[in-house]
Amino acid sequence: MNKLGIFVGSVYGGAEELAETLAAKLTSVQVEIFFDPTLDDFMAYDADTVLIISSTTGQGEIPENLLPLYVALKDQFPLLPKQHYGVIALGDSSYGEDRFCGAGRQFDALLTELNSQSVQPRLDIDAGVNFEPLEVADAWFTQFVASAEQAAA
Repeated sequence: MNKLGIFVGSVYGGAEELAETLAAKLTSVQVEIFFDPTLDDFMAYDADTVLIISSTTGQGEIPENLLPLYVALKDQFPLLPKQHYGVIALGDSSYGEDRFCGAGRQFDALLTELNSQSVQPRLDIDAGVNFEPLEVADAWFTQFVASAEQAAA
């Protein structure tokens, strides 16, 4: 993996902070974080690796800053068989199982439909159990990077 695009959906800043902390751990990979991503931003990673880090809002929806990318991907439906991806979904299970980590689940399903290759299963982080998402995401991210590098080789 030479390049990693991190696409962030956040309402209160938790996903942004997590993205910045994880990105800072990478020294041998070019990392770019997108807080208001466009379809062009995403398509620049067609043959590289992307990571979606998103909180979930309301009734399991995608945050407003990430929703336009989701809609554009769904509408344009570009097939991405050379792309590798991972998803970190932030949510609160007290809102119900069908809403828990809804934004991450939606992105994971869409990227699968677009033939993007998941390098490891989605990480769902429950705010009701893990107040600090980095505690859970750190080990997952280390494995994600290793898996992405192996997939790119």
